[in-house]
Parts: sequence; structure tokens; C-alpha cells
Amino acid sequence: MKNILILFTLLTNSLFGETDFITPIEYASQLYKNPRGIGCHHCHGDIGQGKLVAIYTHREKKKEFRGPAINNINLNKFYLALNKVKKGMPRYYLTFKEIKALYFFIQENKKVNEDGK
Repeated sequence: MKNILILFTLLTNSLFGETDFITPIEYASQLYKNPRGIGCHHCHGDIGQGKLVAIYTHREKKKEFRGPAINNINLNKFYLALNKVKKGMPRYYLTFKEIKALYFFIQENKKVNEDGK
């Protein structure tokens, strides 16, 4: 009987407890670093500032592939960008909640970076 009571307490705490395993910023950070296999930071930089991804030669011309800055757009444009097929951009099929978390992470890092200057 005591074991059943302990199990019931643990189950109700895990279902209805208010303590999260990780904070929203930690969740968003992990999502930014690895949403579905390839992290956003590889192309958009650590804080969404944009990044040079590769320099290559095509038809004897030197070219660059850059991930654009994503820390300077609003949530609506950010959402649309993640749901549009683009050359060089993987398709992640993120939920709106995940997209909002990513946007939150980028904006928070932008604030921290601006305040730190």
C-alpha cells in the first residue's frame, strides 16, 4: 500500500508539478543548436547575426554562401522564413511553439550582446 501511495505521489507530481526540467532559455538554446539535425548556429551564427558558411568556386568564379542575419526580423517574418522552401535552408517542420522559442532565444541573445557592448 505504501508503494502505491509513493507511486501515485510521483505520478501526480510529474503530471501536475510546476517544476520544469529545463528553463525556457535552456530549451530554446538546445533547439537553436540542434532543431532537427543541423543547428541554426552553423549558418546564422551564435546569436543569429548571420555567418559565412562556405567559399567555393563555380564556373571559375569565387563565390560565398552566407546564412543571413535572423536577429533583426519580426516574429511573423521569422515564422514565414522557417516555413518556406529556400535554397540551402533545411526544412525543419517546427511547431509554432518551437518557432516562438527560437525567436525568444535569438532576441534574448541579441539583447545580452547589445547590453554587453
